[in-house]
Amino acid sequence: MLFPSVFRNNFFDDFDNFMDFPKFGSQGAPTATSLMKSDVREYEDHFDLMMDLPGFSKEDMKIQLKDGVLKIDAATKTENDEKDENGKYIRRERFQGSCTRSFYVGENLTEDDIKAKFADGVLTITVPKKEAVPQVEDQKYIAIEG
Repeated sequence: MLFPSVFRNNFFDDFDNFMDFPKFGSQGAPTATSLMKSDVREYEDHFDLMMDLPGFSKEDMKIQLKDGVLKIDAATKTENDEKDENGKYIRRERFQGSCTRSFYVGENLTEDDIKAKFADGVLTITVPKKEAVPQVEDQKYIAIEG
């Protein structure tokens, strides 16, 4: 509905919903889920996690596995300066931002099990399905003397 509600905190909520603008967090910056849109596809033996990261390069990303949680960090900084022939700015734009997403993948995986590639603004991470190895309980007996 295009009529602004008097009960909302932000007057522009109706316009955001109508125009499909990106959703912003409390600081006015895009949230990680709006920047790092992710799809997870399941196969018989693995999962593929595909994450949109337009404007980022491979060097801007870090992937870490700790305690069964796969954490993806991305940070970038760009500056676009256009000057006229006299050296005066016609347009000057700067962007600096970072975002993080985390996914629980299981504690039985290691860094060597997970593969990642980045092409055309899409980060693809392949996570194998690895079943937990059941702990074989060693049966210990108490020696009986006598």
